[in-house]
Amino acid sequence: MDFELLAAQLRKPEGEQGKTVAENMNSTNRAINLHTIQLLQLKAYDNVLEVGMGNGFFCKDVLARHDSITYTGCDFSDLMITEALALNQGYVADKRAHFVGGDINHLPFEDNSFSKCFTVNTIYFWEQPEQALAEVYRVLEPGGVAIISLRTKESMLQLPFVAYGFRLWEEDELLPVLGDAGFASIRMVHEPDPVFHMGEQEIQLHSLYVICRK
Repeated sequence: MDFELLAAQLRKPEGEQGKTVAENMNSTNRAINLHTIQLLQLKAYDNVLEVGMGNGFFCKDVLARHDSITYTGCDFSDLMITEALALNQGYVADKRAHFVGGDINHLPFEDNSFSKCFTVNTIYFWEQPEQALAEVYRVLEPGGVAIISLRTKESMLQLPFVAYGFRLWEEDELLPVLGDAGFASIRMVHEPDPVFHMGEQEIQLHSLYVICRK
């Protein structure tokens, strides 16, 4: 797969290649997903939204925190909705998990619907980040927490496919956009990711966890 095609599949997985890319993301993004879930500090009766959940692989890790937690995954890839429903059919049957199609700029939920929200490695693809973050703010209940997790710009520049359709973010670029969306309490956490190999190249990425309270 060439780098431009890979970038397109990372943005919106489609077809058989999209399934493979989603499965690979579960592995390469395991650490950033699990640390995001840990930072959410989930508690009983939390109603959690994940924006851009891919095939829903980490739904189980959210729901494992307490048997009263509910989870909703929202993605604009029809393929990922189908894959997530299949992967989490037990949770769906128990009404603990729901998967819906939707656009980050127009989330299909009422105001104040969720106590927690998170999104991992999606902000690079947001064409209207101000609108997207305003939507996240809108669907959070008062006092709710959102975490936007991404890799730092410097570390992402090691990856050749980011030249195709990725917007990479500096920390100081995020703060005014988050403030404009309404978030007043913002905390940033930096963590190194496990080293991995791309061909013969050793890659060390660094993750940035942006923790926002409504």
